[in-house]
Amino acid sequence: MSKVRIYTLAKDLGVENARMLEILDGLGVSYKSVSSTIEEDTVELIKQILAEEQGGEAPTAAAEPETATPAAAQPTTVQSAPAATAQSSAAPKAAEASTAVADPEAESEVPHRAPVVTIMGHVDHGKTSLLDYIRKTKVAAKEAGGITQHVGAFEAKTSKGKIVFIDTPGHEAFTTIRARGANVADIAIIVIAADDSLMPQTREAIAHAQAAKVPMIVAINKVDLPQADPERVKTDLTQLNLVPEEYGGDLVVVPVSAKTGEGVEDLLEYISLTAELEDLRADPKGKFSGVVIEGKVDKQAGVLATVMVQEGTLHVGDFLVVGEGYGKIKAMSDSAGARIKDAGPSTPVQILGFSEVPSSGETVSSAKNEHAAREVVAQRVDTRRDAENARVQRRLTLEEMMGPLGSVRTVNLILRADTQGSVEALQGILARKESDDVKINVMLAGIGAPTEGDVLLASTAEATILCFSVTPSGGVKKVADSKGVDIKSYRIIYELIDEVDRLIKGNVEPVFEEKYLGRAEVRMVIRHPKSGNIAGSYITDGMFKRNAKAKVTRGKQVVYEGTVVGLKRFKDDVREVQTGYECGINLDWNDVMEGDIIEASEMVEVEQA
Repeated sequence: MSKVRIYTLAKDLGVENARMLEILDGLGVSYKSVSSTIEEDTVELIKQILAEEQGGEAPTAAAEPETATPAAAQPTTVQSAPAATAQSSAAPKAAEASTAVADPEAESEVPHRAPVVTIMGHVDHGKTSLLDYIRKTKVAAKEAGGITQHVGAFEAKTSKGKIVFIDTPGHEAFTTIRARGANVADIAIIVIAADDSLMPQTREAIAHAQAAKVPMIVAINKVDLPQADPERVKTDLTQLNLVPEEYGGDLVVVPVSAKTGEGVEDLLEYISLTAELEDLRADPKGKFSGVVIEGKVDKQAGVLATVMVQEGTLHVGDFLVVGEGYGKIKAMSDSAGARIKDAGPSTPVQILGFSEVPSSGETVSSAKNEHAAREVVAQRVDTRRDAENARVQRRLTLEEMMGPLGSVRTVNLILRADTQGSVEALQGILARKESDDVKINVMLAGIGAPTEGDVLLASTAEATILCFSVTPSGGVKKVADSKGVDIKSYRIIYELIDEVDRLIKGNVEPVFEEKYLGRAEVRMVIRHPKSGNIAGSYITDGMFKRNAKAKVTRGKQVVYEGTVVGLKRFKDDVREVQTGYECGINLDWNDVMEGDIIEASEMVEVEQA
């Protein structure tokens, strides 16, 4: 029996894809997405339903063989949620959205906008080549020159309308820009070489797209090569819980060749279909909002910033605020470098007029005039200074992500370990630790110390970084502190698992109690130019440890509470000193006196039932 693609039938019958999916839902027909095929008898039922709605004869549409659409283009529905928690289809999402709108007429008054697409993936997998091919075939000749140099974005004209592409670098050094590109974009294209399969930066790109919660389409590039193995790529994707539709999943996978152009039309078709199902809309008359793609200083022009318009319309002469800077638009250029006077939603523009270079990913807002812009900037500066003075560090810890007991929460984790074996062992153990109340989502797992890219991803996804037998560098720690990201390091695998166990069981905060260690009598004070005053002491009871808590009493009064920062036996630094020995005790306090009594203690965790 002949079959027909859902989107092909919708096009032939003049029906929106979302409406076609509504009808199929009503008929109880199972499908993966709009590129799924349906039987001829189902087609007839759909025609009858449409005929009854229109009050006339049933429309006609020719059925097509199941192989009418290239096998390479069969996977169709996009993955938009973290893989370990759920796989959601864009098609049902669109169908639900179409029935959930309280006022369809009011919704329809807001016009559709062009989708913004970012292309990501591992270095040398062909991202730039793919973009170059699309430029040559879908951008008018007058627009072709210098597009990337102007704004790092361009507009492609297709039969279904405009598509805006953002060119994000794929090398690890540009993880920050890649992540911000995913947040700006509506759809993420993950490019994977057919002769290379998944690589570290491929996994990072997928994780960033999932964290940004944008639909993904996988483009398997270089299928023209003799050694190409697209099936291996599809199989490897299943290891990340990304299952192509032909394997029973709902991920769009399109084999392409940036060299020959094979599959590129299919890729553009799927982008348009995904955008249609996402029902992307923006009000050109609304309040302006946008995002900085990149900023730079031109020797002749001055500060230039590329901004993606997300809502409203920009006009030459408008005042804008971004971060702690502002500016008046003196001139605007489109992606081809041509001067323009206004720009609506889904339009990348280069702006001249900012007072300082804005950072990629910063939001841009409008102001009525220069005075209003200055006020906004002043308020932001004051807010930042107050936060710095108070040293407020907002940390989203594993405990906080757990939420109240009884609620089902997802804990996002990034794993870093010394070997692949350790990574696999940790993943296996954590998978078995899930419960009805807690779901564990390992967003990224890799070998080696955590990177700044990991911290950025953790910040975006509200994740915690767990390290086993590796430690972050000072630079990474500094970035983590500024982003409020928790990095926890372990040398014993069971310590890592024990903490996760405590969290799952609800023992969020470990209980500590103070344990007495020993007592010492200060018999002389040694003045030291570098270490400060050292208490020459005799241990009368118990023992002393370096880094132990210290309490100094003078008569009956406690005059100091702090830490034993150092212990010396003669000229040697030691870790501990037992009863009956003399030693030098260095406190982070210089007012110790002969005759003082020092007590040492430490905090120990109390085992809970």
